[in-house]
Amino acid sequence: MITRRREFLLAGAALGIGGATTRTLLAADAAKPTEDVSAIEDLMREHGVLRRILLIYEECVRRLGAKTEVNDPVAGTLRPSAELVQKFVEDYHEKLEETYIFPEFEKRSQLVPLVKVLREQHTAGRALTQTMLRLLAPDTSAKSLLATPESRRTATERCCHAFLRMYCPHAAREDTVLFPALKKILSAKQLDELGDKFEDEENRRFGADGFSKTVEKVAAIEKQLGIYDLGQFTPKPTK
Repeated sequence: MITRRREFLLAGAALGIGGATTRTLLAADAAKPTEDVSAIEDLMREHGVLRRILLIYEECVRRLGAKTEVNDPVAGTLRPSAELVQKFVEDYHEKLEETYIFPEFEKRSQLVPLVKVLREQHTAGRALTQTMLRLLAPDTSAKSLLATPESRRTATERCCHAFLRMYCPHAAREDTVLFPALKKILSAKQLDELGDKFEDEENRRFGADGFSKTVEKVAAIEKQLGIYDLGQFTPKPTK
């Protein structure tokens, strides 16, 4: 993906506008490390964030199943995770899919049954997240019908499990079927323009380095739960 700034500088150089100034800016721009992220790669790395949050949910479900209370430390990690799902996955990533990706398949009558299910699952996921945030709100015990710790724990565990059950296959199907098919229905130029739109929206919502900042937030929650160290998941050789 070529940035608009670089396109402007190259155009200026081609037209002879700016002379030495343009050449100086081009040299400085070339010296900077660039991160060329295609539209498809952007979508898939955002799925990486989702998958890491799903692992957090999975750990919380394990602790809830072990009769851990729905307050700290589970709620202390589960609620901010659900807030990240709402802000980054549902309000941003899924909105990109619904605005720019799904319509491209629908207007070409391609993968329409799959897109229909994906849309339905987005709606179902948002409902689950809303319920989870309501269950984990600080004042839940005063306002919710599920006032006892036992009922709240059971309901929260059920929400987490349903979210995991749906989004593991959801993300996998998009990564292996929907996103690769974009290359068949869109030209390289269209994909490049799509990448620019994604970048603009990410910067608008999260500021510079929004993706990296989100990954850091996820990592902080993993550390709080004690599941950040990747090596701990490596099985030990059996004797």
